[in-house]
Amino acid sequence: MKPPSALAALVDALRVLPGVGPKSAQRMAYHLMQHDRDGAQRLGGALITAVRSLRHCNLCNTFTEAQVCETCEDTERDTSLLCVVETPADQIMLEQTMTYRGLYFVLMGRLSPLDGIGPREIHFDRLVKRATDGIVKEVVLATNFTNEGEATAHYLGQTLKARGLKVSRLARGVPVGGELEYVDAGTIARAVLDRRTI
Repeated sequence: MKPPSALAALVDALRVLPGVGPKSAQRMAYHLMQHDRDGAQRLGGALITAVRSLRHCNLCNTFTEAQVCETCEDTERDTSLLCVVETPADQIMLEQTMTYRGLYFVLMGRLSPLDGIGPREIHFDRLVKRATDGIVKEVVLATNFTNEGEATAHYLGQTLKARGLKVSRLARGVPVGGELEYVDAGTIARAVLDRRTI
């Protein structure tokens, strides 16, 4: 039996989520339609609202509803420190450690030439402009310890050091191959405190 086209479209839409294959998407779709139609309405409404209202911060590139995010507007932050992360989820994990009080730049990805992701796609020009504003003294590279994250950190580190900036990298408290979003806060806190100059 072929599912109704609206249900097939829902299953297909759910497959865009990371780690959700055809079977998981199908289970989610049937669950929402059978057991939680109110939840489905809330989910749909929240997605529409998020897509319409979220934008990138003019300074750090993270998600915000305003021109500039709350973190960038916080006058208590150390403006001489700029931490570079791959995703907003990584930024949130660093914030949860409560060990870093500087500002951020969110790349929204990492270098991956095989996937067609180069410096332009990770907003490299905006990062350089922000890092060389005369206020930033140190750039902390907090990209993930994957092959792509390491390549991104190396590229950014070399380029920023050539512009006279102090550049440091998270210490190896974060496991090699690990992604910040999935590492416990204590490990990330140790990595921030033990960062090293590169």
